[in-house]
Amino acid sequence: MNKRRFFRFKSIHTSIAVAFSCLIIGTTLILSYNTYRQSSDSVTENSVQYTNELINQVGTTIETYIDNMKSISSLLYNNGQIRQYLTMTDPHSEVGQSLVNAIESSLQVIVQSRNDISAILFIGSNGAVISDREQSALKSYPELIAQDWYTKAKNDAIYISSSEVEHVYHNEYPWVISMSQQFRGDDRINKTGVLLIDLNYTIINDLCSHIQLGKRGYVFIVNSEGDLVYHPQQQIIHTNLKSEPIKAILASGDGQLSLKENEHEKILSIRTTNFGWKIVGVTYPEELVGNKKKMQLSTVLWGSVCLIIALGISIVLSFTLSRPIKKLEANMKQVEQGNFDIRADITQADEIGKLARSFNVMLVKIKDLMKQIVHEEALLRTSEIKALQSQINPHFLYNTLESIIWMAETNKMREVVKMTMALSKMLRYSIGKGEQEVSVSMEMEHLANYLTVQSMRYTNKFSYAIEVEPELQGCRMLRIMLQPLVENAIYHGIRRMEERGHIRIVGRMVDGVIQITVSDNGLGMDKAKLQGLLGAGPGQGPDSESSKDQGLGVWNVHHRIQLFYGTAYGLSFESEPEEGTTVTLRIPCSELEVKDE
Repeated sequence: MNKRRFFRFKSIHTSIAVAFSCLIIGTTLILSYNTYRQSSDSVTENSVQYTNELINQVGTTIETYIDNMKSISSLLYNNGQIRQYLTMTDPHSEVGQSLVNAIESSLQVIVQSRNDISAILFIGSNGAVISDREQSALKSYPELIAQDWYTKAKNDAIYISSSEVEHVYHNEYPWVISMSQQFRGDDRINKTGVLLIDLNYTIINDLCSHIQLGKRGYVFIVNSEGDLVYHPQQQIIHTNLKSEPIKAILASGDGQLSLKENEHEKILSIRTTNFGWKIVGVTYPEELVGNKKKMQLSTVLWGSVCLIIALGISIVLSFTLSRPIKKLEANMKQVEQGNFDIRADITQADEIGKLARSFNVMLVKIKDLMKQIVHEEALLRTSEIKALQSQINPHFLYNTLESIIWMAETNKMREVVKMTMALSKMLRYSIGKGEQEVSVSMEMEHLANYLTVQSMRYTNKFSYAIEVEPELQGCRMLRIMLQPLVENAIYHGIRRMEERGHIRIVGRMVDGVIQITVSDNGLGMDKAKLQGLLGAGPGQGPDSESSKDQGLGVWNVHHRIQLFYGTAYGLSFESEPEEGTTVTLRIPCSELEVKDE
């Protein structure tokens, strides 16, 4: 729940801006990273492919040189003069010497026609030595046959050495690559010889040293035994200041091999020749992307520019989207303060514009409804006040006047004067043009006049008592609130009793609230009838003399109190059948003085 609240903002403008910003930042970072990685990988792939093509070319060229040497060896192997020379018992004889001269001439022609061939030498097991040079330049026979190229040429196999210093001639130590092959004469057991062809090392060196694989990349060649044939830093290799992963290279097939060197990655592109040499191209990925930092800087720069532009657009867009909503919010706050004349001036055609138009329509309808409610409330109060002010209905007047006439006919002049005086005060109080509120003392005086008239009409039918605390006399209350309550007590509680009834009116102050109770010892009522009293409304009975109109006066009093003082005040009832009824009236106390009419 807290995580959800963390991402909630009070302003929709902030929410939209943050959402757009997060989306743009994430997209920009992902695109920038992917662009950089793809560019880097593409450059690396292209460079590795380029390296493969170069080492393939180198391998093809070297294979061509070696094949040429093999062709020369094959040509000499089939030379009849050499075979004849091998079978001679005394190669130093005159016939042998003539054969040597002929063979040497052939070898000289071959060497002079090929600049990649450094020397050709043939040594027989019978002590014969034939070279493309003068015999005096050669080392002795025992020294020659002790060298590796001679001893490793066995079983008619072709031996190709790594780069080495040749020790065939006196005072000459050229770097060469030697190819030696054993020859056999007609006597396949004893009559043998070894042919040596030296390839100029400069051919391999020139071929490989001109290959550029970045600032640090290079090409080297290793034979099948793990000896270096060529390396641009061969002297450093021999002093063990630098090393190459020879074992990994020999164990690996053709392709790429990725290794670590001093925390830097390097890629070895390997190609194996048909005679077992492995040509290795070394490239450094971080150098292949030669302008790696420049690419990173460019990616960051353009990513930042795009990010700033996108964030600016998102802020402007969020402000544009949220501005009409904020405007509508400001209009709503004015409505909260009671200003229903405000209108949302938003004319755009999107959902916010539709919401603004609905808001304006709503305000018009609310204002019309408020006017209607005020008008109906005013009519209701006016009608109720008029109805309440005319509580003395014709039936009551008719009956009271008939009682006065009857008393006059029977010469009860004192009673006539008393009833007429009480009726006059009642009429004057009821139809008076004074204020809606009167003092409690005036309301009690009116109630006493009403009880006087009713007690004289219903002779010896009931007695009454009015007990009001003195502190209530100056308080204010609405006109004619107690008469309907007493009227209900007489007509519906006491009138039909056989014995004499009693009505008691008690007024006191309870916690700052005026509380007046009207109690009778009449017939009472059950719960169903009691609950229906305050549910009665205007128009439910023809007059207050009718039993059908029992709840009308009570409902008027209760509703009038709540309209004037609020719903916290009104009437409450307690009643039991044959036990009587108690009505409690509660209204707030006001200490203002009221002038008597």
